[in-house]
Order: sequence, then structure tokens, then C-alpha cells
Amino acid sequence: MIRDRLVLQKRELDSKLNEKYIERAVAAKRFDNDLIKVIIGPRRAGKSFFAIHALSRLKKFAYVNFDDEYLTSLANYDELTAEINAIYDNPKYVLFDEIQNLPKWELFVNRLQRQGYNLVLTGSNSKLLSKELATHLTGRHLVINMFPFSFKEYIAMEGKELTEQETKAKLHTYITQGGYPEPLIKKLDYKDYLSTLFDSTIYKDIVKRFNIRFPNAIESLSQQLLASIAKEFSYNSLAKTTKLKSVFTVQKYLSYLEEAFLFFQLNRFSYKPKEQIASNKKIYCIDNGFINAKAFKTSQNIGRLYENAVATHLKKMELDKSAEIYYWKNPQQEEVDFVIKQGVEIKQLIQVCYDTSDPKTKQRETRALLKASKELKCKNLLIITENHPAEENAEWFGTKRKIIYKPLWKWLLE
Repeated sequence: MIRDRLVLQKRELDSKLNEKYIERAVAAKRFDNDLIKVIIGPRRAGKSFFAIHALSRLKKFAYVNFDDEYLTSLANYDELTAEINAIYDNPKYVLFDEIQNLPKWELFVNRLQRQGYNLVLTGSNSKLLSKELATHLTGRHLVINMFPFSFKEYIAMEGKELTEQETKAKLHTYITQGGYPEPLIKKLDYKDYLSTLFDSTIYKDIVKRFNIRFPNAIESLSQQLLASIAKEFSYNSLAKTTKLKSVFTVQKYLSYLEEAFLFFQLNRFSYKPKEQIASNKKIYCIDNGFINAKAFKTSQNIGRLYENAVATHLKKMELDKSAEIYYWKNPQQEEVDFVIKQGVEIKQLIQVCYDTSDPKTKQRETRALLKASKELKCKNLLIITENHPAEENAEWFGTKRKIIYKPLWKWLLE
């Protein structure tokens, strides 16, 4: 039975190698070392597809997908190893897909590495993987974070140079339909695809894994979060507006949704850790397509879609440990969307403002930037807009700063 499953998966592997592939921004050369490569990210973001094509450029490799209940119920992993060697003729490289589904996977992986296998793992649960990696694979692994297509990767699908007008048109499609590869490459209905993916992620990676007795409660929470993208929230407010009456349950369920790469939170910036913990958070979704596919709305809020696109781009930077991301708000309720911190320094302050043509809106955004600039001692100020490239000098009660305005499409391509 193990052999039958692996043979069928080998056919799937051969089929995938013949499908259209868009180069990802992650360097495949990282695979040519003896560290365990761990690719972490949302389901269907292209992790296994990237790994398959990267490995195909090296030597022969084996493929095992643990999104299979039979394989994850095995009592003897030696039998699995024997069948891998028989079917793939003693491969040096082995790709284990969705490894988090395999009980005690970290012990099995450790043993295979000691035996000389070069391993690549993919997983869709951030906390489970990071905890086990830190505990069991310390210093012997390399983590690669992978999200759905960035805008640069999305543009690469065209396979040709685009004019500025064509690029702007592509941006509108990207921020509404998102960057999940399969519906884009295979021309599938993105709403049906992403709605199904969202629901199945909640069921497979949360309800089933954590034995949640009332799935409607976490579905209610996810709907509330989708309706609150780019907004502040508190655990108390979520408890009141959902079917969850306990703040503790809200925190727990929200952590599950984050671990499954559906949402992520942003902390309010403060130099005092206690204030950061106690303050409201802001919520974002891992891909704009989910917002349009699943959120109940009466009209499309393009400004929030812009802000969510910026947030996911910055979140990838944070996961790659090149920056820490926060938002800023003062007692007067003036806000800066993103604070970029590197080490002990605040490197940049970013506002996202889709339309700067209204003088009152522009004044509100620049005033908050200038106040945050003074408080945080940061002069690198950016406003991301729909289409207003400019540099302007602004002043507010003695604080003078240069503010750069940049269209979203250009910022994402940089």
C-alpha cells in the first residue's frame, strides 16, 4: 500500500515538472548544500512547485506528499524509507511535502539527515514548524519563507516587457484577485478557488488539528477579521462581535489563523514593551484575493486593498528578519500605517494613501507622518499612492521634512 501511494505521487511529480513554472524570487542555489531546507508558507503558495523545479536542476530526487492520511498513520517509518529507495533508486535528495502532518516528523528527519540524505521540507504551519526546528534542528537547517506571488513575480508571468500603462492595469487585477499561482496560471475562477482554499485551510489546519468542537465559531471570527482588514481591533471587541464570548478563546483561535498563514497582526509601536502588548493591534490578510473572495462587503474599499498589499510585502521582510514592522498612533488618534525598524533604529515611516487629491486627506496623512517623524527621530518618509510620484517639503509647527510620494506599482517592483 505504501508503494502504491508513492508510485501515484511519482506520477504527479512527473506531471508537475511539465507544467508552466514562474521563477520565484528565492535563490534555488540555496539547495546545493547539506543543510535541511525548510520552505514555510501558506497552502498552495507554490512551495512544493518551487522545490520540485529547484531540485530538478540538481540530481535525482524523491517526492513524498504527507497530505495523505494513510502515509501519516504509518507506525514504521523504516518501511517508508525502504520504499522511497526502491522507487527512486536510492536518491540523494528527498522532498517531503506538508511535513507537519507527519507525527514526530522532526525525529524522522533528523535520522535521515544523519544517514546522509539531503532533505527539503515544506510546511503550512508556522508555529509548529518553528518550534520543532528550534528544538531539534538547531544550526542544521535553512528556512525559506514563501508567500503567494509578489507583484514582481506576477508581472513575470507575462514573459515580456510591459509598458507603464500595462503595468498599472496589472496592479489593479493583482490587488483585487491576489497572487495565488494556480488560478492565475491555469485561468481558474479565483473567487471559487480561493473561497474553497480558505475554507479547507480552516478545516484541515485548524478544526481538525486542534479538535475544535464548534467550527462555526472560528468561521465567524475569520469573517469578522476579513471585514476588518487594515483596522485596529482588541480581543474584547472581537469577543463581543463574534460567537466567541471568551477573550481567551479569541486569542487562541486568532493564533491558529495566524499559524495557518491566513492572517497576521501588527503591533502598535512603543519603546515600552508593556504598552505594545496592551495596545490594540491591526489585522491583515495574507493575500488580497481572500478579501474579495470571502469578505462580506457592500462596496470595494480600494484603499484597504492597497494597504493590505503593502502589509504583506513588509511581512515577508519581517519573516526574512530584515526588518520589524509596526504601526504608530498617538493620543490624538493620528496614525502612521507602517513603522520600519531595523536593529535599534527606525529606518522608515510609510503611509498608504490611495488618493491624495483631496487636500484634507493629504494634510491628515502628512501631519501624522511629521509628528511621528519628530517623535521617532526618522526623516525617511514615504507616502504610497495610486499614481502621484513626487517629492515635497512639508512643515508642521517647526518640523520640516521631505516626503516622497511613490505609486504602489513602482514601490512593489522595487
